[in-house]
Amino acid sequence: MIKKISFTIIIILVSFTYYSCGPEPEKEPNGKAVWIEDFFQALSQYPDVYAASYWHENFDDTEFRLDSSGEATEAYRTSIAGEEYLTQCIFENQNLIAVEGAKYIAAFPDLCGEEDCVSEDRITAYENLVNKNLAWVYFSNNWTNGISFPEEEVAVITGMNRIPFIRMMPRSDFEIEGIDPVWDLRDILSGDYDAELLVWFTQAAQVDSPLLVEFGTEMNGSWFSWNGLYYGAANTDIYGDSDYPDGPEIFRDAYRHIIDLSRTAGSDNITWFFHFDVSSDPEEDWNDPVLYYPGDNYIDWLGVSAYGMYSPEEVSDELQPAFLLEKAHDKFIQISLSKPYAVLEFGVTEF
Repeated sequence: MIKKISFTIIIILVSFTYYSCGPEPEKEPNGKAVWIEDFFQALSQYPDVYAASYWHENFDDTEFRLDSSGEATEAYRTSIAGEEYLTQCIFENQNLIAVEGAKYIAAFPDLCGEEDCVSEDRITAYENLVNKNLAWVYFSNNWTNGISFPEEEVAVITGMNRIPFIRMMPRSDFEIEGIDPVWDLRDILSGDYDAELLVWFTQAAQVDSPLLVEFGTEMNGSWFSWNGLYYGAANTDIYGDSDYPDGPEIFRDAYRHIIDLSRTAGSDNITWFFHFDVSSDPEEDWNDPVLYYPGDNYIDWLGVSAYGMYSPEEVSDELQPAFLLEKAHDKFIQISLSKPYAVLEFGVTEF
């Protein structure tokens, strides 16, 4: 008789951990953190650039905010930790002055997509992030609802003992390709808005604080409606000097008119900035920032936007800090040799 025998087979799975005797593979450095470190290293080579202001916002789906990664945040904190980065603006006769051997550290601290959502919470959150106070708070005064002095926004900033930096933005909409349908620079020149502008400057004069102001940010970029492309570009026979390209000449004279009105209103507490982009668009001779400049008799400081990569696919030598700052500085000295310089906007994405 044959007996059937049942077997129960127990399979025991043993987990093994293998240890390598060699060194751990090096972690690839964070590109944004390295870019930030390189930016401040390159900036230190320009003692006549007296300020740096970061654009802390993820506009156009970029990762420009400094808290896009821990590495980026720490790189920025470490870079600005030294005493040479000033958190208090110094004024003489209510005009911002440059401090030898130092640079003001400032920011647009994520004041929403409209660039004007000024609040103590937003400013404090940014300052806590970078472990440093802001010398000035940078925001836009959009003319989407008319020309109106940003009284509430200024009150928030001055209430925190910070300095307001106001971007006068003559735009009725954020998506305009061409001359703004409301704020034509030629109408400003003709005096059509003098009454509103005089009220603006009268209110500015009443603020118990110095103010930093610019008109027509990045005028050499076609992404803004006040770019010379829309006002005749290289033509010389439509407006003014027959030897001067009309596009930049109209902007230059409109800016002069704005500043003349501020003087008429007695707003002597304003420091005026001229703010161009490091790269002109279109890249043509007539669109050189030099041609837009109102002149040393009008402007107190020169400023530039110098952004790095907007996306990981854009990585190139021309968007590295050393190249950008050299290019910006070359343009500074072409525009004026007697004014202090500032990087008014810079930023970079994660890559």
